[in-house]
Amino acid sequence: MEDPYVWMENLNDERVLKLVEEENERFREFVGELSDELFPEVWEYYSMPVIYNTRLTERGTIAMYRERDRQVIRWLDGRVVVDSKELEKEFNDEILLQTFSVDKAGRFLAYSFSMGGADEGITRIVDLETGEILEEFRPSIRNVVFTDNGYYFSRFYRHGETPDGTRAPAVRLFFKDGNGERMVFGEGLGSGHFLYLRESTDGRTAMLTVTLGWNSAEIYTGPIDEPEKWERVYSAEVPAEPIDVVNGRLYVLTREGRGLGKMIAIDGEKTIEVIPEGDFPLEWAVIVGHRILAGRLVHASHRLELYSLDGEKLDEITFDLPGSVYPLDSDGKRALLRYESFTVPYRLYEFNGELKLVEKQEVAGDFKVEEDFAVSKDGTKIHYFHVKGSKDNKRVWVFGYGGFNVSLTPRFFPQVIPFIKRGGTFAMANLRGGSEYGEEWHRAGMRENKQNVFDDFIAVLEKLKDEGYKVAAWGRSNGGLLVSATLTQRPDVMDSALIGYPVIDMLRFHKLYIGSVWIPEYGNPDDPKEGGFLLRYSPYHNVRPARYPPTLIYTGLHDDRVHPAHALKFFMKLKELGAPVYLRVETKSGHMGASPETRAKELTDLLAFVLKTLS
Repeated sequence: MEDPYVWMENLNDERVLKLVEEENERFREFVGELSDELFPEVWEYYSMPVIYNTRLTERGTIAMYRERDRQVIRWLDGRVVVDSKELEKEFNDEILLQTFSVDKAGRFLAYSFSMGGADEGITRIVDLETGEILEEFRPSIRNVVFTDNGYYFSRFYRHGETPDGTRAPAVRLFFKDGNGERMVFGEGLGSGHFLYLRESTDGRTAMLTVTLGWNSAEIYTGPIDEPEKWERVYSAEVPAEPIDVVNGRLYVLTREGRGLGKMIAIDGEKTIEVIPEGDFPLEWAVIVGHRILAGRLVHASHRLELYSLDGEKLDEITFDLPGSVYPLDSDGKRALLRYESFTVPYRLYEFNGELKLVEKQEVAGDFKVEEDFAVSKDGTKIHYFHVKGSKDNKRVWVFGYGGFNVSLTPRFFPQVIPFIKRGGTFAMANLRGGSEYGEEWHRAGMRENKQNVFDDFIAVLEKLKDEGYKVAAWGRSNGGLLVSATLTQRPDVMDSALIGYPVIDMLRFHKLYIGSVWIPEYGNPDDPKEGGFLLRYSPYHNVRPARYPPTLIYTGLHDDRVHPAHALKFFMKLKELGAPVYLRVETKSGHMGASPETRAKELTDLLAFVLKTLS
């Protein structure tokens, strides 16, 4: 099939750069001074401190925060170890901190960062006592796990081949000590496989998960220092993850059965069911003080449940607002949990038998978080949240995703607070393809079933339209696919569309950057049958003359995960039909985000676009 805009996949083409410059200027003219007026208000909420992750060590707790205009890695007592602003001086570029890990003793830190929000960047290994940089990896490495005599890490090959000759993209696990580095796992694994290594809380056992896409898992265990002795102890055609090893038993959270999640224990040749499947998904678990603390997702928000190691339910903990609660770290004696909701950037809790609040950030005001259901084309009930203030001017901004086993649970969107304060309503839809209702819910929205996701979103938008709302539909990444597909199929169900960092050309996604790793989720365009169902909904190939609502397509030139050409090519298809479409290309942003100020400006532009188009 001929592609008239394939040349836009070359981001160095002068025509692409000229288009980006011209369209950025045209978008700026459209939002006018409104964005400048809104920025201080969005910045007020965006710059509220947010905690990303924490690690427990013998020397205290270390955490990564975003604090106003910078990101920092610091001890909870305030001592700063890494400051993005200092890195920006060093590299003369905008810096995005990505991940970090530490050893149990609190002596060594590994942290990764990138320029311009790209996925690929730099990893440094630092001596926390002296501040000395011991190692630097370019490009960055992942999943650093320290041992007494070295550290493991994974390397994701985006280009070329792995050491064993497998063509990229592919991942391999390495170990490094004073004798250098050696590959210890992954030989022969092709594209679409991922590796994730953890150690048991007692530091003795390696727990390695090998997945194919988001659909299957194998778990290997063995002595942490002897990878040659690691053996496969569990395998399933569903997602699964190891929780911990206690008294020789490996505890595993698996989606076997109806896909709602249950905990099993593997003890030698025996497999014991510890927590059976319930009516709602069991999403995560940690073992603390010989008790199992688990998070269960009930209509897309979490409650906590406490069990004995034999599976007896001991207690249940709920929260004042529907929220997202995830464990950040555990040392077997205590766990740190992060809570987030629509008006709560974060709360940090500690659990050591009881739940204690450590610190928090919350937005004051009169907000109501409510829940409702729409009915999809095939009769499936689709849950959605809506958040309102004290007034309702019948304008709603709807966020969706629907894929990759990702649950949309309550989260804090800084640009949404000013929208609500102006009488708007924010809604978030829990569509098939995610994991809000278990693995069956995920599989009902992937591959040949992807149309269900669009039908679900259409049902929510139609219900809101029927209730008299003007509707802005918003999605990012796979959610950008969602909104662009809905736009080409049913432009009448929205009054405004926002499509961010999107996957849109479903016949070429696997040829751009690391897109081939998404084949297990979407299907293979080169397979005649799978290419057929991809073509039926591919937004790029289904643009037709229609009455399209005002549409903003936005991306970042440094997005090295989802190629910006998806956005650029779709924009051109709509523009040639005379659709009211705008393009915003951030020159300092990637798929993972950007520096705080750049990201806040992007979010402000989204708010300005919604306010203008729903007025």
